[in-house]
Amino acid sequence: MTLVSIITPSYNQAKYLEQTILSVLNQDYPTIEYIVMDGESTDGSVDVIRKYAGKLTYWESVKDKGQADAINKGFARATGEIIAWLNSDDYYLPGTVSAAVKIFEQNPDVVLVYGNMLAVDANGQTFNTLTYKQLTLEDLLSFQIIGQPAVFMRRSALQKTSGLDLSFHFLLDHLLWIQISKQGKVLHVNQTWSAARYHAEAKNIAKAAEFGKEAFLILELAKQDPALAPMIHRRARASAHRVDARYLLDGGLPAKALAAWFRALFIHPPTALARMNIFVSSILNILGLRKLRAAVLARRKKNLSG
Repeated sequence: MTLVSIITPSYNQAKYLEQTILSVLNQDYPTIEYIVMDGESTDGSVDVIRKYAGKLTYWESVKDKGQADAINKGFARATGEIIAWLNSDDYYLPGTVSAAVKIFEQNPDVVLVYGNMLAVDANGQTFNTLTYKQLTLEDLLSFQIIGQPAVFMRRSALQKTSGLDLSFHFLLDHLLWIQISKQGKVLHVNQTWSAARYHAEAKNIAKAAEFGKEAFLILELAKQDPALAPMIHRRARASAHRVDARYLLDGGLPAKALAAWFRALFIHPPTALARMNIFVSSILNILGLRKLRAAVLARRKKNLSG
């Protein structure tokens, strides 16, 4: 039976970590190699890990160079044919691993598979379901984002890359998907496999404004790669500005978000116009009307439900 290696990088996420660990240990797939790499947490995370140490293949709590370093060290220890990583504030849904293995077995030419993903809040309440579509390498270079907790990959393809780039802190996963996609086919599965937690301490909230900068770095790296450079056209460049706009908006910088959206519009109008919600939300935020709009929508929803 195919061995699956799952790595959890952990650092001071004790209040979510147990759910993450149990979501792996309670999978119905019998051959999982589970590795937890803790970065010397001080919030009780190590006590949580020790509670389940007997069911882990390997764990450590050692100061590292950040998330990418912890995951790379986990990759180096992994021996499974299929590999994934699950951050310490996210979790798998039941049956996820067995479903991913089945897809790989049915599609021997596929190097990376990904499902859909729930977006949950700090209390684990679902507020959105992120349903993806089948993407190409060109789509990835145009920053069509895949939910990282719903991704599984072949170790053989991962080994042909240099792993996660330690200089990246936000789009490190997206850069890796691009590198793996050069090795073979990528496949979307229309099943919901995982949940990503959005909370005040999460990178996607606390440092949202930093994400866009790494989109431009990815384009610069791609331009230096003979296999990728021909794909860096107007759509890709506009998409980097669109990503920047989205995260600037999430980071509470609506004026800068609006400027980034207009840059995308100037470079490749269809890319910007496909995300008119960024434009609208930026304007509402600038005018201070976002709370009013939210109140109106909430009242309308209440009236409809009544």
